[in-house]
Amino acid sequence: MRIPRIFSRQPLATQQVVELDDLASRHLVKVLRLGAGHPLTLFDGSGGEYRAELIEAGKRARVNVGEFCPEDRQSPLALTLAIGISRGDRFDWVIQKATELGVGAIQPLFTERCEVKLSSDRLQKKLGHWRQITISACEQCERNRVPEIAEPVKLAQYLQGSSQDSEAQAKLVLHHRTELDLHQWQAERGKPTSALLLVGPEGGLSQMEIDAALTQDFMPLRLGPRVMRTETAPVAALSVLQFQWGDL
Repeated sequence: MRIPRIFSRQPLATQQVVELDDLASRHLVKVLRLGAGHPLTLFDGSGGEYRAELIEAGKRARVNVGEFCPEDRQSPLALTLAIGISRGDRFDWVIQKATELGVGAIQPLFTERCEVKLSSDRLQKKLGHWRQITISACEQCERNRVPEIAEPVKLAQYLQGSSQDSEAQAKLVLHHRTELDLHQWQAERGKPTSALLLVGPEGGLSQMEIDAALTQDFMPLRLGPRVMRTETAPVAALSVLQFQWGDL
């Protein structure tokens, strides 16, 4: 059986005993049915991971933390995904796959064609849900740093901030009507170490939104002759970016 990887919300150190939260405890004890003495791998999101051993398999699992392993598994390309919120479980799927593909930060956006409306209470619940998806994805794909998910904002507000705050060397907006591809971008500007990818929801970004992004130093990016769905486009684009500039 594969050694389970578990995220700890509290900072870890060798030679300490930690009590895991309810979700992690239930997964280990109720789902996996592990008992005392079973080996685990723990990580707290600060980089690296710890060998550990389950010492108490009760309602709250208790774990003995052992040797630290500095393996980080971060991509050399610092990736941020800014994306319009889509309906149903499509957005959950994108968050999961973006985490597996090495994204360091995700910025959910309300755009002109976004059909998702969230009250303050629902927004906080969604944020907690999305953050748990990133944690579960990190446990599965062996990442040791959990991507940050920011609170959703309107695209216009984000674009104003991105022009001032983003240090990404490559700022790209998906746009299937452009002729620019990554080969042309790299030929003109060289290989970046950081990238910000902007993607629309169902129906994509409006022309006005694309134009607004272009005025804030974004470059249009085309992924080929076919128009992809909102859950396909970011995964395809992130894969291409990691292949060209990252570690795939």
